[in-house]
Amino acid sequence: MLILGLVVLTAGAELLVRGASRLAIAVGISPLVVGLTVVAFGTSAPELVVSIQSTMSGQPDVALGNVVGSNIFNVLFILGISALIVPLRVSQQLIRFDVPLMVALSLIVLIFAYDGRIGRLDGLLLTIGMISYTLWAIVKSRKEQAAIKAEYEAEFGVPEKTSSLIGTMLNVILLVVGLGLLVLGSRWFVDSAVKIAEHFDVSKLVIGLTIVAAGTSLPEVATSIMAAIRGERDIAVGNVVGSNIFNIMGVLGISSLVSAEGVQVSEAAFQLDLPVMIAVAVACLPIFFTGHLIARWEGALFLAYYCAYTASIIIAATNPELTDTFAIVMFGVVIPLTAITLLTGVFRHIRKGSNNAEE
Repeated sequence: MLILGLVVLTAGAELLVRGASRLAIAVGISPLVVGLTVVAFGTSAPELVVSIQSTMSGQPDVALGNVVGSNIFNVLFILGISALIVPLRVSQQLIRFDVPLMVALSLIVLIFAYDGRIGRLDGLLLTIGMISYTLWAIVKSRKEQAAIKAEYEAEFGVPEKTSSLIGTMLNVILLVVGLGLLVLGSRWFVDSAVKIAEHFDVSKLVIGLTIVAAGTSLPEVATSIMAAIRGERDIAVGNVVGSNIFNIMGVLGISSLVSAEGVQVSEAAFQLDLPVMIAVAVACLPIFFTGHLIARWEGALFLAYYCAYTASIIIAATNPELTDTFAIVMFGVVIPLTAITLLTGVFRHIRKGSNNAEE
């Protein structure tokens, strides 16, 4: 079932990326916006289902952990492994609007959580924000694509129509089937992985902190990797940023609306996990802004950060006495690595500007 789940995930990601990229051209929406909306929202379906189910079953605090954990996983693991496959170029729209929005939303969640919960009013505001963001992204993209099309037609004439109703419907079917396979494959993978871990007497706490947390983000993993392999870099990066935005406004917002008492925020989550989510979002800024590129070595650095974060969770859960020692070691490693990342990004940006000036 574990292997079958991975196969279904891969097939679903292939169909989703293929259908979404073709629909982007047919409907007049840029691939980046498709990645930020349709693909991102679709691959976040497992997070939405898990959060709503946990809220309805009287465990609304699980919803927050699901969102926070997925957002950290999305940036550090998915962008990291995708950049290792192929360096990811970052769109101007992501740099100017979507990444700053992701950072702002992370900070807003921390503010909402100050009183120990994210209430229904907070959830309503987040949900309204999600709807507004989606409509804005689609309308803006259609206007830009229309302007590009008009400029092209004025220069080269009206191109022949290559899309048809049947072709469009087929792409919609591919997209829907792809989403369904992603959700199904992720469920099979998580269930089988948990059973295998239990068979080897691994504690359920560690399973929840590792396998299950990463499992709900498997659709994003499969989709972004497949998009990177197929050369759809806008979808690969847009999927991660869009998923994080949807997780906060959509998953957390709807979960807060469903629960009468809202989503509870534990002291540990407020002091550690939420700040880590904010730090991860902020970490995107120097890389995205300075070079407009996520290089392979930066992807490796993201993966190293995720391994360090996961190790800290496992150590805190299994060997609390080693937590302080591990924290000291990580502090001595992470800070220098971050400084190197920032300096290298700035240097690359300056060198790029110098080369452009010479040309």
